[in-house]
Amino acid sequence: MQLDIVAAFFLFGAVAQLLKAPIKMPSGLYQSLTLFLLIAIGLKGGIALADHATIALLWQSGAIILFGAALPLLAFPVLRYIGGLARIDAASIAAHYGSVSIATYAVAITLLETSQIPYEPYFPLFVALLEIPAIAVGLWLANSHLSGASRRQALREIFLNQGVLLLVGSLLIGFWAGPRAEKLMPFFGTLFHGVLALFLLEMGRVAAGRLGALKQYGSFIASFGVMMPLLGASAGALLAGFLGLSTGGMILLATLGASASYIAVPAAMAVALPQANQSLSITASLSVTFPFNVLVGIPLYSALISYWRA
Repeated sequence: MQLDIVAAFFLFGAVAQLLKAPIKMPSGLYQSLTLFLLIAIGLKGGIALADHATIALLWQSGAIILFGAALPLLAFPVLRYIGGLARIDAASIAAHYGSVSIATYAVAITLLETSQIPYEPYFPLFVALLEIPAIAVGLWLANSHLSGASRRQALREIFLNQGVLLLVGSLLIGFWAGPRAEKLMPFFGTLFHGVLALFLLEMGRVAAGRLGALKQYGSFIASFGVMMPLLGASAGALLAGFLGLSTGGMILLATLGASASYIAVPAAMAVALPQANQSLSITASLSVTFPFNVLVGIPLYSALISYWRA
């Protein structure tokens, strides 16, 4: 397995942070990079969706939604009964692992394009669909009894958080514009890998900065942060085979199943479950699962699936 060049920037940022080197990206630039990645992925998916929208895609989308709802149901009993976490904390973390990481997906896309492995171009639709069901299941698992005002605020965070809104909005614009949206791709397409490298540089620094929290939460969170991606990737690969996806599509769905949200879900959980320990979720998803997927998981999923499908 060979480390992709953009993943090397993540490793560079982590090492710089551990060495306490003075590398820190301005917060405004980091936010801009996040917006760029969401819009670029959504636009590209929307353009492709305009050419590939079929009836078969409807039932595939339904299966993806069920997959997003099933992942937290898989994670919750492990967190609750093996990890011994409080119900509300187990539900909150489970929701993170049912949702997706847009940066992890972007790294997988880069690896496939570098390796010239084709994949279904409408995959951003699946990314958008996976953002929402896990949050709803997480709230159900927590047995949260929200007041009317709190429920409205929680629903707003679920459906109108930045990640979901930008991804869905740009996907719909790309779908509506079709070939006309290609005029934007010299910016959102050509610069994509360079922007992702800068984003991963900062993510490496942030992830390494939270490693100290693992001492506080013990070995279980670290073990779960590696075990759950492997389970999610296996489930995603099996579902991709059932849906008849290509080798690239199988790698992408395995990656989505393995990833954990650290943007959209934390925002929603902070509103809906303020009493949950959000540090537990962020430490697991950002300091363990994200580095594991970027440095080990994605190359591993790609190598195993490519060998299996050869």
